Amino acid sequence: MTGPGGAVCPLPLDRALGTVIGSAVGDALGAPFEFGPAGAFSARFPEPGQGGEMCGGGGWEPGEATDDTQMAVLVGESLLECGGLELPDVFRRFRRWAAADPKDIGLQTEAVLSSGDPWDLAAALHFQVSQRAAGNGALMRAATSAVRFARQGREATMDAARRLAALTHGDRAAWEGTAVFHELVRVSLTGEDPLAALPDTLDAVHPTIGSGTPPSSPPTGIPAWPLSSTAPSGPASAPPSGPCAAPPPTRTPYAPRSTSAATPTRSRP
Repeated sequence: MTGPGGAVCPLPLDRALGTVIGSAVGDALGAPFEFGPAGAFSARFPEPGQGGEMCGGGGWEPGEATDDTQMAVLVGESLLECGGLELPDVFRRFRRWAAADPKDIGLQTEAVLSSGDPWDLAAALHFQVSQRAAGNGALMRAATSAVRFARQGREATMDAARRLAALTHGDRAAWEGTAVFHELVRVSLTGEDPLAALPDTLDAVHPTIGSGTPPSSPPTGIPAWPLSSTAPSGPASAPPSGPCAAPPPTRTPYAPRSTSAATPTRSRP
């Protein structure tokens, strides 16, 4: 949090841990019911109070996390190892993960990460062709980054959210939705009411959200496109070093993968 004189104050540890761990636990609890029909949970657990255990099913082992948590871990590892937000490093980690044939990955996310296009243009180029890039794949992985940037205030946390979302999602709606989540987590970590903060948070959302207009190529600056090789890499950025300075991977042609009844259906964008 920000204290007197703009000093950065530590987060309440229990709330920070609860945000990250709670996200992972909720992911594992819900995994067996992902993409299932309405009422599937109640049919399996008809009695009140049931269903709080890790049950597994639908191709998932009890307690097994989905791509939501896997990608959140990758973001967290990059933030820790790089000492801040290094977007090319986050994208490389995403790309290596996608190339390793994960059990579950959104179709759009897979297409962007497998395209071989540069990290700062891959999502924009995909959006220009598909015109569909406002799924929840950017928000689902945002727990770790929301905690990391909460100490730096509304502007910094929403900025970081937009930049991280834009690595895989070219539609501004995905950026702004993730930015709203970041800000409401920040407010919650202070002990304040996130619902009360919602009007001011929505006022910080870009006014053209939902326009469906693809970004130009190459775009520059947060108002048009939050990724650019010449723009700052984000708040709390540190010079790349170690794994953060690794060269980009070679181009891997994108080939859609088939699914089977034994594995989750990859239909999330």
